[in-house]
Amino acid sequence: MGHCCSKDISVVKDDTVAGESAAGMGGKPAAPLHLVGNGAVDVKRTPAHSFNSPCPSPYPQGSSPLPPGIAPSPARTPRSRVRWPFPPPSPAKPIMSSILKRRGSARPKEGPIPEEGAGEGETQLDKSFGYARNFPAKFELGKEVGRGHFGHTCWARGKKGELKGQTVAVKIISKAKMTTAIAIEDVRREVKILKALSVHKNLVKFHDACEDASNVYIIMELCEGGELLDRILSRGGRYREEDAKAIVVQILNVVAFCHLQGVVHRDLKPENFLFTTRDEDAQMKVIDFGLSDFIRTDQRLNDIVGSAYYVAPEVLHRSYNLEADVWSIGVITYILLCGSRPFWARTESGIFRSVLRADPNFDDLPWPAVSPEAKDFVKRLLNKDYRKRMTAAQALTHPWLRDENHAVPLDILVYKLVKSYVRVSPFKRAALKVIAFYLIIDTHI
Repeated sequence: MGHCCSKDISVVKDDTVAGESAAGMGGKPAAPLHLVGNGAVDVKRTPAHSFNSPCPSPYPQGSSPLPPGIAPSPARTPRSRVRWPFPPPSPAKPIMSSILKRRGSARPKEGPIPEEGAGEGETQLDKSFGYARNFPAKFELGKEVGRGHFGHTCWARGKKGELKGQTVAVKIISKAKMTTAIAIEDVRREVKILKALSVHKNLVKFHDACEDASNVYIIMELCEGGELLDRILSRGGRYREEDAKAIVVQILNVVAFCHLQGVVHRDLKPENFLFTTRDEDAQMKVIDFGLSDFIRTDQRLNDIVGSAYYVAPEVLHRSYNLEADVWSIGVITYILLCGSRPFWARTESGIFRSVLRADPNFDDLPWPAVSPEAKDFVKRLLNKDYRKRMTAAQALTHPWLRDENHAVPLDILVYKLVKSYVRVSPFKRAALKVIAFYLIIDTHI
């Protein structure tokens, strides 16, 4: 599960940064990307200002009102020194606080060790999910193939049943790390979403879920082709434009499907897209629905989750909907086409500030050689105003992708319009029917 946190990296005071050691929030090695550092604010002290008092002292200059032999008190009020301009407040503090609240504190609380039996049941969490408890009898675990914040994924082979002899991937989530009710609910929701959506060809197939006293086991399809991030790095940091189209089409298709089912992923990044095989034209599948959620079209979410480099501005403003996923797709597309991130900094605060205030760079290489349609496509996805951002289905009809031989899924906007039409009064509905009738006649004239 990805969260807005990164490895501790020493801050560099230079304005320009040549490279970095970690990619995204997954801690993977990054490509030699063209990165733009934060501009340091030059903070200067405001000089002290003298002024003439409207009520001058009655004592002559240099004289003292104290009796002879009495020295003035050495205690003086310190001079107030103001720094200007004030450094902007760090947007990372409330964001990281929200994330820690969701994940639970990793440190034990300070204080004396409670006596045996003391406090039991007061903060006890129900970590029973109701899943089958026969995992060791059904599967044989193998080597680890991936690791996340709450658990790790292992290769496994079925020992009996429908999956006998088949290789699968098992996501193992430790119950000891489920320190909050939110973390427990995230696991329940992930299994529920995988069960409901795994029919799509670009979504990892769900097989089963098991549990024991220590872990929850989510059994899924094994994708042996590696991550999209690995393929980007193997290609020197970027894709050719035609190859990038094939990747973006698959991403948009599965995201449009999820949105139509009322699911927002909230953690779309290259690390969460796997290829089924090592072939160049292998099918790609989205994974890791640990931060996903069900959402209504008229609902606004306010919890801050995701990976810092791919998080949308409205997520940081704590009011977002399905459009946040489209922003993440725009960031992925930008990386595919040029090999660098559109928003970058060495600290979480710098990343968030860049997402909120900076604009992507379309001037440096290789952007002059990229087609105008591709640049327009990325700009429409990375629009900071979510109301002007394309939906996933609309993006599939953009001129950059229109020549591709693919079917466009039903747009979530159609559902929104039909829903609003059903809710209007009968008089307004009749008026809309008349308008629609004459619009159809006009189009045939």
